[in-house]
Amino acid sequence: MSLRKSLFAPRLLIPVALLVAVAGCAWYFNRDAQAASQVAPVKAAIGNIEDTTTALGTLQPLDYVDVGAQVSGQLLKLHVALGEEVKEGQLLAEIDPRLMQAKVIASQAQLTNQRAQLKQTQAQLELAQIQLKRQQALFAEKATSQELLQTAQADVKVKGAQIEALQAQIAQTEAGLEEDRTNLGYTKIYAPMSGTVVSQSAKQGQTLNANQQAPVLVQIANLARMTVDTQVSEADIGKLKVGMPVYFTTLGQTQRWQATLRQILPTPTVTNNVVLYNAQFDVDNPDGKLMTQMSAQVFFVNAKADNVLTIPVAVLQNRRGRPTEGGVMFRLQVLENGKPVERMVKIGLRDRVSAQVLEGIAEGEQLAATQPVIAPRPAAAEGQGPGSGRRMGGPRF
Repeated sequence: MSLRKSLFAPRLLIPVALLVAVAGCAWYFNRDAQAASQVAPVKAAIGNIEDTTTALGTLQPLDYVDVGAQVSGQLLKLHVALGEEVKEGQLLAEIDPRLMQAKVIASQAQLTNQRAQLKQTQAQLELAQIQLKRQQALFAEKATSQELLQTAQADVKVKGAQIEALQAQIAQTEAGLEEDRTNLGYTKIYAPMSGTVVSQSAKQGQTLNANQQAPVLVQIANLARMTVDTQVSEADIGKLKVGMPVYFTTLGQTQRWQATLRQILPTPTVTNNVVLYNAQFDVDNPDGKLMTQMSAQVFFVNAKADNVLTIPVAVLQNRRGRPTEGGVMFRLQVLENGKPVERMVKIGLRDRVSAQVLEGIAEGEQLAATQPVIAPRPAAAEGQGPGSGRRMGGPRF
C-alpha cells in the first residue's frame, strides 16, 4: 500500500496546481476589469486660459542703416570698432583724399581760365560796339561802305555769342567743381544716426571701389527698439489681426515680452511648398537684453480669460460637442456621492491644458476624466442580454 500511495502522489499534485493557476488568472483579469471600470476624478478649479496662435520669429533692429562709401580710394582711417556706440554726425572713417583734392584744384584752374576768357571777350565786345557806332555814323554821312558797316555788325554778334558760350562753359565748370568738392567731402564718412556699430565690412587700408556698387563699411543700428519678424502658416494667418496682443520669449531668458501686432505683410514666402506669411511687431529694449538675430517663441493672443472656472481639456477628448450661443455643450459625467451622473456642461475658451466652464459645473465639483468601460464580453455572448454592445455612461454627443 505505501508503494502505491507514493506512486500516485505526484499525479494528485498536478490537478491542484492547475486549479491554483486558473484561480490566479481569474483574479488577475477580474482585477483589470475592475480597474478599467474605475473613474479617475478631476476637480473644477479657478484658473487662467489663453487661446493663442504660436509662431517662430527673429529679432532685428527696428531702425538701422548701412553706411557705405560714395567715392573710391584707400580706407585711410577707421575711427570706430564693432559694438561701439556712436552719435549722429560722428566721424566714422576717412578715405585717401589726394585724388579728390587734385580734381578740385584742376576744376578751379579751369574755372579761372574761363572767367578770364569771358572778361577778354566782353572787352572785345565793347570795342566792337564802339566800332559799330562809328561805322553807322560814317555810313549816314556816306563816308564808308555798306560792307564795313555789315562787318562791324557781325563782329558785335560774334562777340556776344562767344560771351554766351563762355558763360555756359563757366556754369558747367562750376557744377563740376561743386561735384569735385562734394566728392572730396565724401572722403570723410560721418554717422547718419545714433546707435551701435553692429556690423563691420571693411578694414583699415582696404581699397574701396565705388564705381559699380557702394561698398558698405559698417552697419549702425538703434538697439533701443527691436522688431520681431515672425512667419505664420496659412492655416493660422486668418486668426491674426493688426492691433492684437502678442508676447514672446527667447532662448535662455525667462522674461516674457509684451507687444502689439503692427502689420501683416501681404506677400508670403514659399519654402518646400509651405506658405508662410510675415507678421511684424515692435518691442522696447531699454536694457539691451534683446539682440540681433535672436530666436523668439511668439504667442499671438486670440482670446484670454482670467480667474475663470476651468477643467482639464483632456476630459473633452474624443467627444463631440453641440455648438450653442457663446460656447459648446458637452455631455460629461459629474460625480455625485461618488457616482458618475451625466450632465450638460457649457464650454468656452480652450487651450492645450484647460477648458473654460461657462455653466453646468460649480467650483470644487468632481467629474470623470475617463469614461468607465465594461470589460470585454466573450464573442459567443455578444448581442445577448440587455445593454449589449453599449458603454456605461449613456449616449454621447
